[in-house]
Amino acid sequence: MAETPGKREMAAAEAVRLADLISSQSGAVVSRTIVKAGGGTLTLFAFDAGQGLSEHAAPFDAVVSVLEGRAELTIGGKKVVAQAGESVLMPANIPHAVHAPQPMKILLIMVREAKG
Repeated sequence: MAETPGKREMAAAEAVRLADLISSQSGAVVSRTIVKAGGGTLTLFAFDAGQGLSEHAAPFDAVVSVLEGRAELTIGGKKVVAQAGESVLMPANIPHAVHAPQPMKILLIMVREAKG
């Protein structure tokens, strides 16, 4: 059976600067899913300084890749700081939170477990 293509809001076979695909908004967190498929999602986030996502857990592993600025993450009670160009794995079912001490843009890669 052929796999149904997922949603894509990113040009295929072109080099793109991911940070340019999302704009910041004063006092807010903005998100934009650029790829959504059965195997996972790629979602861009733009955070204004002082904004964040409160503690929560997800049933899948996720990777935060910092595109611009600096991210302060709390994963299972441990603080992790990541700069532009760095990435952090957030394991499935472990509570985590995200805080932006300055304006930042991140790519969240949600990896859904393949069922074989």
